[in-house]
Amino acid sequence: MTRIGILADTHIPKRARDLPLKAYQHLSGVDAILHAGDVLVADLIVRLEQIAPVYAVLGNNDRALVLPQRLELTWEHVTVGLVHDSGPSVGRAGRLRRWFPTAQVVVFGHSHIPVNQRQDGLLLFNPGSATDRRRQPHHTVGLLVIDGSDVRGEIVILD
Repeated sequence: MTRIGILADTHIPKRARDLPLKAYQHLSGVDAILHAGDVLVADLIVRLEQIAPVYAVLGNNDRALVLPQRLELTWEHVTVGLVHDSGPSVGRAGRLRRWFPTAQVVVFGHSHIPVNQRQDGLLLFNPGSATDRRRQPHHTVGLLVIDGSDVRGEIVILD
């Protein structure tokens, strides 16, 4: 079984100096961490790498970082796509399927709105934000659990 911690839109240090303690507690023991953009500073990636390997993509506010626009990663034969901005919600599943044709899961950020839904055979997953909830009721992070070919997402409420 593989456990993957999911972050997006942390906006550190603009929105917070660091992740909340509860976020670090939920990331403890994961096998990898995905960050779907708007990291802002490399220091956060360095801190997260002390927990597990980190894979991050470029967000629209990541002007000082050199990160890829998109990534595809595989654990236990499950391919996970990673991108910051998935575009409008209308047509999202089809668009992400075109961008990541072999993926079973696509992780994205940008909207700060948690999403954990299956559509057209694809798990669409946005962890929301641990530091900048905007109009959402809670600060959140995400967790993906891969067990063979089975994959499930969980939105974790921090407050």
